[in-house]
Amino acid sequence: MNFWRRSSSMFPLVELSTWVLNENKMLTARSGCTIEDRVIAGSVEEFRKDFISRIWLTYREEFPPIEGSTLTTDCGWGCTLRTGQMLLAQGLVLHFLGRAWTWPDALNIENLDSESWTSHTVKKFTASFETSLSGEREIKTPTISLKETIGKYSDDREVQNEICHRKIVSWFGDSPWALFGLHQLIEYGKKSGKKAGDWYGPAVVAHILRKAVEEARHPDLQGITVYVAQDCTVYSSDVIDKQRASVTSGNADDKAVIVLVPVRLGGERTNTDYLEFVKGVLSLEYCVGIIGGKPKQSYYFAGFQDDSLIYMDPHYCQSFVDVSIKDFPLETFHCPSPKKMSFRKMDPSCTIGFYCRTVRDFQRTSEEITKMLKMSSKEKYPLFTFVHGHSRDYDFASTTANEEDFFSQDEERRLKRFSTEEFVLL
Repeated sequence: MNFWRRSSSMFPLVELSTWVLNENKMLTARSGCTIEDRVIAGSVEEFRKDFISRIWLTYREEFPPIEGSTLTTDCGWGCTLRTGQMLLAQGLVLHFLGRAWTWPDALNIENLDSESWTSHTVKKFTASFETSLSGEREIKTPTISLKETIGKYSDDREVQNEICHRKIVSWFGDSPWALFGLHQLIEYGKKSGKKAGDWYGPAVVAHILRKAVEEARHPDLQGITVYVAQDCTVYSSDVIDKQRASVTSGNADDKAVIVLVPVRLGGERTNTDYLEFVKGVLSLEYCVGIIGGKPKQSYYFAGFQDDSLIYMDPHYCQSFVDVSIKDFPLETFHCPSPKKMSFRKMDPSCTIGFYCRTVRDFQRTSEEITKMLKMSSKEKYPLFTFVHGHSRDYDFASTTANEEDFFSQDEERRLKRFSTEEFVLL
């Protein structure tokens, strides 16, 4: 029997279901069930609204040149940076808007035909990449009309949610000043030996995202941090120290944390024994998705249906949108069409993300995932582990960065090793 899951309540269903980051969305017939005296109608429409509400970051063209190059597009090389942005964006949506939030305009997005979408991307990629290499650039005004957003919402909370939604999207704009935009991420990646035009692996991107959040000085972002697991190990005391760092500055509240765990799901190919664990992870309420994909082609995995993964595809070259203008168009930042891929085709190298609002949430998360890891592990060694204590307690060098450097020497060595996507297989 399958189940509909909404918040903490579960109800029996009669057909197969689809999971999108802890939300179970029925796409076929179901039995009736009542929550707070109303029937939750599982439908394609509800699934689409939930899926489209996620922030979609794709290839862009005609943005301001990346420093140190003439590139004005990331077509052909920036897909893992984009999927990393999508994972971080989902974490920020949970942090500021909550899991129940959906974009009111989600169902107004036009559905794209995948075949024409792909051919269109190839044409735009060829033209935009050649233009970038030649150093030619012509800024075009977005063709999508601006929308009067504030006036159509019924209450102050919806207005504030829309303002927050736009703020989150603007942090990922393709401009040098955008906190988590491509330009900034590439700057942080230089310490790992990467440059604009290189291909980035999911482990390197995890460290880049951590540094980007740590370096962000926006007042709204002082209540959230990012932790990256070391050699498939999450050191609980290190995570909790990061969450409680705000106490020393006079803020008694815990920081929320996004925990990123770079892992490898097999050798040259993904081991299908990990399928149930991956499905279990994507069903957890605190999961913010997986940076993964096929070999040399990154996707953001946001859910599953049966033995297939549901993902958002960054391989669609869209025009630059100036997110600094008032009421900039949001349509191209939301994906109209979910895609599905067999788990067997997944590249084994990936990064899993979790969001924990408080220290208590992190402790509960670590306990629940540890149980899942033990149940799913057919080998002597689990995919990754949570251990008590600090990394220094296990004779690992401290990863605290020098304030004058983007990365400590230990972090630089680790990043350069990850850039080759080499993992120790136990």
